[in-house]
Amino acid sequence: LVDGDGAMISATRVGPLLEIVPEYLTDLAGGKLSLTFPDGSRVSGQAVLGDAEDVTFFGMPMVAKPVLGEYSDFISSHCETTLRLMATPADRPGVDRGEYGPATLLGVGSLDRLEDQAAADGEPGSIDRRRFRMNFGIDGIEPHEEDRWMNRRVEIGEAEVEVKERVGRCAATTRDPDSGNVDLKTLHHIQAYRGDTDSPEPLPFGVYATVDRPGTIRVGDSVVPMGTET
Repeated sequence: LVDGDGAMISATRVGPLLEIVPEYLTDLAGGKLSLTFPDGSRVSGQAVLGDAEDVTFFGMPMVAKPVLGEYSDFISSHCETTLRLMATPADRPGVDRGEYGPATLLGVGSLDRLEDQAAADGEPGSIDRRRFRMNFGIDGIEPHEEDRWMNRRVEIGEAEVEVKERVGRCAATTRDPDSGNVDLKTLHHIQAYRGDTDSPEPLPFGVYATVDRPGTIRVGDSVVPMGTET
């Protein structure tokens, strides 16, 4: 999504985006995109792209094609600001780190540790793991054990990834995953016990990885770090 100046916009700035439920299906005719809104309204159809335009994603100049139809109008109306839906540029795979970090991992134990810190800071309760938008949640490991997997390969089901670095956190994690409202001092709690952690990205929580061997992964599959810890 971009604003009127062609600069990328995310839920960090526009919380109501989190209330929109997308679904994208591929068929012989191409891709079918559906967006469902909290009031039950829905816009759906083939995802037809327009001519390429200059945009800025994560501060980097790029070229992207707009998704034609009513999608942008529905999104703008819901968020009460002008937004346009664009297709991800072909040269920018992954969500934000591109080819350097298309997979992300977070231990359930790390979430438990964050809940303990939040309780100590006066915000007790369960923390919804969806706030962190990780690809893989891993049970049965120590808090932040995934940090020790950097520069190591990890088998996840039939796939294999190589952990590269810690994931720094932004204000999007302070928003409720359903309503988009800011309701948790997530960054404050991470800073309280992770602020001194050596990381190129501030407030690290979870790790990102490259994909060395694609494969099918299912809930309940084993996660096996390989090689020597570095």
